[in-house]
Amino acid sequence: MMLAYRVNYYSGIVIYSLNIGVYYFLWMAIYGSNQSLQGLSAVQMATYISISWMARAFYFNNLDREIAQEIRDGTVAIQLIRPYHYLLVKVFQGFGEGIFRLLLFSIPGMVVVSLIFPIHLPDPGVVWLKFALSLLLGFIVNVEINLITGLLAFFVLNNQGLIRAKRVMVDLLSGLFIPISFYPEWAQIVLNYLPFQAISYLPSMVLVKGLGGTEFMHALMIQAAWCVLLCIPIQAIWRKARKILVVQGG
Repeated sequence: MMLAYRVNYYSGIVIYSLNIGVYYFLWMAIYGSNQSLQGLSAVQMATYISISWMARAFYFNNLDREIAQEIRDGTVAIQLIRPYHYLLVKVFQGFGEGIFRLLLFSIPGMVVVSLIFPIHLPDPGVVWLKFALSLLLGFIVNVEINLITGLLAFFVLNNQGLIRAKRVMVDLLSGLFIPISFYPEWAQIVLNYLPFQAISYLPSMVLVKGLGGTEFMHALMIQAAWCVLLCIPIQAIWRKARKILVVQGG
């Protein structure tokens, strides 16, 4: 279905490449003559930007918007009587879309970007397996946040403003625009208690810095913990939502 709209597919690679280019030149201007800032060299920063944006193509999805739309048009009622778990289907729908974007979007995009910008990717090996595991956990955390946002439509009926606010918060606080290590110390402390770093910052740092040993396990434990903790509000909201469902159309 996604390949049916090929213009969107090809333009997506171009748009992501342009985003990487904009942030690359912006950060290179910030670095100036400095060889390193906040523990990241200029080359590592260029790599971080590229990895973060291409990883976003994998974990990004519109499940929250789709759930809200199904609630508004009433088709969620049909979904609920079918012999499968509604939320689990949505998770795997997002995962299928993510696999498509990873294989046919992120990888070709990284090839294009590596030919344009001076980035340094590690050689094939264990570090890529660590990155893949961390990225998968980041995807799960992002999906769970999207499910929570989408399910809130059961209560407010129109959550478009909430969806837009959530998207900005995820992009800003996950380290996509600015690595978390560049935030003020008080902000880093606050972000350590929020799930957003588990989406983009930690997977990107695993690859860029080649985290290993206790550092990698610490990052992995943070991501795994949020994967489990976010299941609690999802189940609570889901149980309440099914009891108060009012179909507005359909």
